Order: sequence, then structure tokens, then C-alpha cells
Amino acid sequence: MAKKTSRFVCQNCGAVFPRWAGKCETCGEWNTIIEEESPSLSMPKATGGQGGRKIEFVSLDGVPETSFRLKSGISEFDRVCGGGLVAGSVLLIGGDPGIGKSTVLLQVTGALSKVCNAVGKPVRCVYISGEESVDQVRLRAARLGLASAKVDLASATNVRDIIATLDTGEAPDVVVIDSIQTMFSDALDSAPGTVGQVRACGNELIRLAKRRGFALFLVGHVTKEGTLAGPRVLEHMVDTVLYFEGDRGHHFRILRGVKNRFGATDEIGVFEMTDKGLCEVPNPSALFLAERRGNISGSCVYAGIEGSRPMLVEIQALAGLSSGGSPRRAVVGWDSARLAMVLAVLEARCGIKMSDKDVYLNVAGGIRLTEPAADLAVAAALLSSMSQIPVPADMVVFGEIGLSGEVRAVPQPSLRLKEAAKLGFSRALIPPARVNKKSVKESDTGLKLNEIGHLKTLLDMFGMIENKRES
Repeated sequence: MAKKTSRFVCQNCGAVFPRWAGKCETCGEWNTIIEEESPSLSMPKATGGQGGRKIEFVSLDGVPETSFRLKSGISEFDRVCGGGLVAGSVLLIGGDPGIGKSTVLLQVTGALSKVCNAVGKPVRCVYISGEESVDQVRLRAARLGLASAKVDLASATNVRDIIATLDTGEAPDVVVIDSIQTMFSDALDSAPGTVGQVRACGNELIRLAKRRGFALFLVGHVTKEGTLAGPRVLEHMVDTVLYFEGDRGHHFRILRGVKNRFGATDEIGVFEMTDKGLCEVPNPSALFLAERRGNISGSCVYAGIEGSRPMLVEIQALAGLSSGGSPRRAVVGWDSARLAMVLAVLEARCGIKMSDKDVYLNVAGGIRLTEPAADLAVAAALLSSMSQIPVPADMVVFGEIGLSGEVRAVPQPSLRLKEAAKLGFSRALIPPARVNKKSVKESDTGLKLNEIGHLKTLLDMFGMIENKRES
């Protein structure tokens, strides 16, 4: 029997240490090193082919055994997955409690059960819930209109039992584990949900999915910071990491891919939460701008890119004199550090005093923007709010702001402008074209283009240079 030895493992990056330390020297995180028991492995002194199996090398120009993808028919979901599910792939989906993770996966398995796999047989879907009983899942399925879907349902938490069941007979095509934090392995003494249990259970299920060739969904909980709970190594083990985002005050839900070995990263799918479940939104730009009112100060339409999709959203800003000693900064849907940078550039490079003003910024619709191309739209909304001069209702804005106040070019401007033209916009405020790059022509987009190289030009638009001089 192998001798049990003690080792100390970082639960964030997986680094192994001979003794405990408060800070992991590999990833820099604090209080993530935990003692674990592991069998000691004695390496052979001579490694010249003894105790191992010779591996075979192949060339890069080989043909994959299978390029077939399972498509659910839910286009927004298939888009985020890279065009469908690949056999043997493992997808980790996380999100806040009650955001709709179980709902979307139940709808996906119900849709997949109606299509055929690579050999022409109906797709067999297995849904294993560790959080709810079978009757609770059936109630949700009846509410979603999926009571007649051919999905094999079970409620279990023991990974040994799950593996023994899935490894018997013909393998299913799709398996959902809801959730990985409720699974436990009886080989470990720790409680379900601990980092050791999550890592061990995830590893066993992933190995089974790769060996048997079925697509595996793992539902993961998130921490209060919004990251997936459990060891960070779990995100490295899976092929795709999806985040289900949304605000409880809005009925929109965003499925965002942050890692995908079989498709583009940062791709998003837009859904609308209804009493019948999640409905896909094929044209999110029109939906996000449906309630927009023109000729209102502090409002600006931003033309962004999420993954491979152009999207138009409304950015709202409100700036007013602060009544206290410390001005308030409230941001919804954007990076607060990015807002602080834009405010600092406006004050240092343009002479607009922002240190005595409360600033409120909101991205309408509940979507979260991560692209720096929204800098110029945010600055335009702020200046519009301060000057009480509305941004033209038929104008879209995009561009990145540098620390010296210059406006930098952003990728795929033509795609952004064509989307704006589809929705009836006629003007655009854009950064100048990059050096040695083909400039965007007005005839190609149908919009009147106004290039802006520095934020001081934007002040002219709202008449704030004259106001500053008079003051």
C-alpha cells in the first residue's frame, strides 16, 4: 500500500509546497494553501523507457475524427458555444443564484432531445440534479412546456454512483451536472462544496466525459465577487467557461463565453426572461434602444462589439454638484476604474472640474460593457449632462481615450457603423483612422462620419470651452 504523505496545495492555482505559507508565491493569493493527504509517488531512477508506454507523434495536417457539432436550435446558445456542442467537450456555466442557469440548461437539453446525433440517432440527454428533487425539476419542466421532452432525469450527489451509471451500456450524448458544488466523493473525508471535493469530483467527471465522448455541462456557483466558487484549476480543466449575467431588476440575461477551445471567446447570447422561460433575442440592439428617448441630455448611444456581434446600447450619465466632502461615483454596467480614468482625463487635460461633482453612470438594459471603446461615449454622456446639451439623437459614438486625452482607434469600425445604419442612425462620432490602415468611407456605411482626435474637440460640440473661459 502506498505511503500517505502530507503536502500543501494552493486552491487557486494548484501549486504544491512542502510546508504551509500564508501567501502563495506562484499566484500571489493569500490564505489559499491547504494541507492535503496524497500517496507518495516513487519515481524510477532510470527512465529510459521503463515503466511507461511509448507515445506516437502525428503531423498537424491530419483530419479530425469528427467535426460534427450538436446544434440545439437555440441560436443564441449555439453562438456562444462556437456553433454547437463538440463530442467529449466539457462546459462550465456559472452565475448568480436564481439568474436562470438551471432553466437555460433544461431548455437546451429539451431542445437537443429533438435532434439527431452524428450517426442519425436521437440525442440522448441526461440531467442529474444534486440541488433539487426529481419532482421539483418536473415542475420546472412543466412550466417551461418541456414535460414531454425525452430527457433522462435523476437526483444524485455521489460521484461514484453517477460514474458507474454513465459508464454502463451505451453512452449518452449530453450530460448535465447541477451543480458541481453538491457532488461528493466518498474517497475524501471533506464535506461537499470544499475545494478538495470540487476538484476531485470535477476531475473524475471530466475524465469520464473524455473517455466516453459525451458533452458534459457542469453548473458552478459563484462567490460574492462574481467569480466561480471552488479551485481555480477547475476552469483550466474544462474546455469552455460560460457566465450567465443579468440584473434581477431587468428581464434581459446575457450568456457570455470567457473561455472556449472550440470557438470565439467573449461571444455573448442575449435572452429575455419570461414566465415561460428564457426566450432568445435575435436583435438585441433594437431591444436595448426600444425605450430610448431622444433629445435628452446625458444620454449617448454607443456602438460596441461583443464577440463577433455588433451591439448598440444607451449610456446614461448624470453629473451634479456634490453636497458632501467626498463626491459619489455610482456605476452600473461598466468598470468603475475606467470611469475614474475618464473623469481624471477630463479634469487634467480638458480643464473640466470633476472632483466636486457626483457622477452616476448607467448602461441601460442591464448589459455589462467590457470594451474600452466605450470611453468616448461615456465622456460624451458626461459632458452632455453637465452642459445640458443633448447628444444628437441620430448619432452613435465610439472610441478609446488615452491618458493624454487623445482618442484612439478601435477594431472593426465598419461593422459598428453598418449596425448603426440598420437602426436608422445617420451620423457617427468616431476616432481617426489608424496609420497605414484603410479609412472608413461614408459611402460604405451610409453615415456622416465626424472624426475626433482629442477630447478638446468634444468640448466644442457642447460649447464648454466658451463656458470655461467665461467662468
